[in-house]
Amino acid sequence: MYVCGPTVYEAPHLGHGRFMLVFDVLRRYLTFTGLDVVHVSNVTDIDDHIIERAAREGRREPEVAAEYEARWWEAMDALEVLRPTGVPHATAYIQGMVDLVADLVARGSAYETDDGVYLQVDTVDGYGLLAHQPLESLRSGARVESSAQKRSPLDFALWKKAKPGEPTWPSPWGEGRPGWHTECVVMSLSLLGESFDLHGGGQDLIFPHHENERAQAVAAGKDFAHHWLHNGWVTVGGEKMSKSLENFTTIADLLERGDARAYRLLVLRAHYSSPIEVTPETIADAEKALDRLDALARRLSLADPMNGPVVRERYVAAAPGRVDEDAVLRFCAHMDDDLDTAAAMGLVFELVNRAHAAADAGEMPAAQRLGATVALLCGALGLRLRATAGEVDEAAERLVALRDAARRARDFERADALRDELVAAGWTVEDGPDGTIVRR
Repeated sequence: MYVCGPTVYEAPHLGHGRFMLVFDVLRRYLTFTGLDVVHVSNVTDIDDHIIERAAREGRREPEVAAEYEARWWEAMDALEVLRPTGVPHATAYIQGMVDLVADLVARGSAYETDDGVYLQVDTVDGYGLLAHQPLESLRSGARVESSAQKRSPLDFALWKKAKPGEPTWPSPWGEGRPGWHTECVVMSLSLLGESFDLHGGGQDLIFPHHENERAQAVAAGKDFAHHWLHNGWVTVGGEKMSKSLENFTTIADLLERGDARAYRLLVLRAHYSSPIEVTPETIADAEKALDRLDALARRLSLADPMNGPVVRERYVAAAPGRVDEDAVLRFCAHMDDDLDTAAAMGLVFELVNRAHAAADAGEMPAAQRLGATVALLCGALGLRLRATAGEVDEAAERLVALRDAARRARDFERADALRDELVAAGWTVEDGPDGTIVRR
C-alpha cells in the first residue's frame, strides 16, 4: 500500500495523527490476518510551504525539511505507529519525475507553457472518477488561475519553471522543480510497481491530489492503484482541523496532557471515514475506556501481544483453546466490513464485561480465555494494554499494606479511610483478588 505522507514544514497536528493511526491499524490488521504488507509512505521535502518558511526564517529548505521530518517521526513513535517499510523522499526521485513528464508530453497528454508543463486533463479517460464528478462539472466549478496559456482551468502543473530564489533541477524545459501531484506517482510506481493494491490518505487529498495522481498514471498507460481509502477529518467545533484555519492542536500538545493510547482508542471507536471531534471531553472519555482495558489486564495479568505474535493463525495454533476463536472470527468480520473498527471495539468491550463476570463468578479458566482474547484483539489494533500499575512509592505501599490488613480484619471503616487517603494523594485505588491495587 502507498499512503501519502507529510509535507514537512510544520509540527504534525491531530489530523495528521488520525491519518497515521488509521493506516497503522489497517496495516496491523492485514498482518494479523496473515498477509505480508509492504507499506510505502513518502516525505515531500520540497514544496511551496517549505520554500516560504525557509525564506521567512532565513534558512535553507533542506534544513527546514529535516527539522520537521524529525518531529514527524517523533510523533509517530509516540503514537506507537509502525514505521513504513519504504520512505521515499521527493528530492531523491526528481529524475524519475522528469522522465514521466517527458513521456506525457510525448504522448500528447501534456504541453509546455511559459511557466511550466501541464497535464491536459481532457485527454485522460475517467478524469473525475475519484471525485465522483464528471469532467464538465469539475470544469464549471474550477478556479480560474493566472496562467493564460493553460488550455483548461483544470489542467495542472507537472513541472514548474524556475523562479528567483527557489531550488531548481535541470529538465528539457529548463531549470525548475516538479509539481506536487507528480511526486507520489513516480515514487509509488518506482517502489510498488505499475500495479499495486491500495492507495490512501486523508479525505482532503481525494481532489485534486489523488485525482491528479491517477490521471498521470492512466495517461502514462499504468494500471496504478486497485483500491483507494481516505480517512475522515478531525474537527473542532464542527470545523475540519487544519493549519490554514489555525485551529489545530499538535500531537506533542496532546501527549503532554495525556496518554497516547487514548487517542488511538478515540480513533478506533469511530469509522475511519467519519469525522471525529477531539476535545478534552472526548479524550477523557477514551481514557476512561482505556482504564477498563487496563483494569482487566491487571486483574488477569494479561500478556501483551504487542510484544509477541499477533498474527491470528500463528497465535491460535501456538495456544489452541487459549482464546475464544468465535470472538476472533466476529472481530475479523467487523474489520473486513470496510474496516469497521467501531464495531470491533464494541466486541472487545463486550469481552471485557464477560471476562470480569466470569472472574467474579470464580470461573477463572473462562475469564483467562476471554482476557487473552481481549489482549490478542487489542494487539491486532496496536492498542497496548498495561497489566502493571507502575512504580508505587514507599508512602503508598505503607497505606496499601495497612488497608489490606484492615480488610482482612473486616475493619471496613478503617479500609475506606485509607482508600480516601490514597485517593487524596493522587492514586487510583482498585480491589484486586490479591489485595489493593494502586496506580496513577
